[in-house]
Amino acid sequence: MHQGRVVFGAIEEVVFGHPAAEAIVAQMDRLGTSRAFLMVSGTLNRQTDEITKIREALGSRCAGLFDAMPAHTPREAVIAATQAARAAEADLIVTIGGGSITDGAKAVQLCLANDIDDIEGIDRIRVHKGVAPEMNAPHVRQVSVPTTIAGGEFSSIAGVTDRASHVKQMLRHPLAVPRATILDPAITVHTPEWLFLSTGIRAIDHCVEAICSRETHPYADAQAVKGLAMLADALPRVKADPSDLDARMDAQIGTWLSMGALAAGVPMGASHGIGYVLGGAFDVPHGYTSCVMLPAVMRWNARDNAERQIIVAAAMGYPGRDAADVLDAFIRSLGMPHSLGDVRISPEHFDAIAQAAMRTNWIPRNPRRIEGPADVREILLLAA
Repeated sequence: MHQGRVVFGAIEEVVFGHPAAEAIVAQMDRLGTSRAFLMVSGTLNRQTDEITKIREALGSRCAGLFDAMPAHTPREAVIAATQAARAAEADLIVTIGGGSITDGAKAVQLCLANDIDDIEGIDRIRVHKGVAPEMNAPHVRQVSVPTTIAGGEFSSIAGVTDRASHVKQMLRHPLAVPRATILDPAITVHTPEWLFLSTGIRAIDHCVEAICSRETHPYADAQAVKGLAMLADALPRVKADPSDLDARMDAQIGTWLSMGALAAGVPMGASHGIGYVLGGAFDVPHGYTSCVMLPAVMRWNARDNAERQIIVAAAMGYPGRDAADVLDAFIRSLGMPHSLGDVRISPEHFDAIAQAAMRTNWIPRNPRRIEGPADVREILLLAA
């Protein structure tokens, strides 16, 4: 008998297929906000006219702008953005950019609500041993326009990197999730191909680890299986024709679906757990961590969840094939890295990665039980 609990989060709307500038104005009208603080991609701001168009559409309702969020959302940038948003007297944060910016704004919301203005203060709101501390709920919320497809805009979890320890730490609050997400495929054409496609593998990783989880259920499966099928179809079309907005829209909707299982309480596994370490300690981009780890994790888990892996291969259009082989071939076909060596991680680092991965939230939820660092090291060797 299935058992579980699905909590419907604080996302109010997802708007898709409408121009971002128009949709942001409509959201501000709906929410009754008047001072939008924009957290945006620096590249998008400096090398395209997309942010200018949004600022012009907002007019006097644009209260400030921050375009200096590095990859992996370091604490220092979160505090800088918090101080700028506070000075702007923002009543809404609007993000236009990738996952590091989306996560950054989630963290800024929590810092604003809890009077945090230095990097040490983030210790008061971060998750410790899987448990989020008591804290004030965000009062300045977020609207997100994602330009990549990792899916963080559909999650109440933020990953923030402590550069002193080289560890990516989790922040979590039900109201940290954006109130609305705007999926505009046209604004994603400026995203570098490697980044769009690799974050698409990140979304596939969400689907696959959900389908393969021991804790999944039919409600989560419906979203993860459909999301996986859409992503497996759309990403090669985007690679073949980067101007294909229908393919980009399908990839964005597949990403939205990919986050459904996580929101419905289904945990991720070792690919995400190890990926947190590769990102925080070795600066490997989010999408690349999934490219190099997901097939290896599938191979290591197959002893215990082969029946679930059958569903993965079928959803990707290869019924009866080995799921790890299907994923590996798919990742290679997109020109993505497919080994730890490709992202400059050598065996001398494996022991440290294994030790750190054991301290992440997802390793204990992997479908094949991971007893200790030696098991993680086995997975790393499969990915070498």
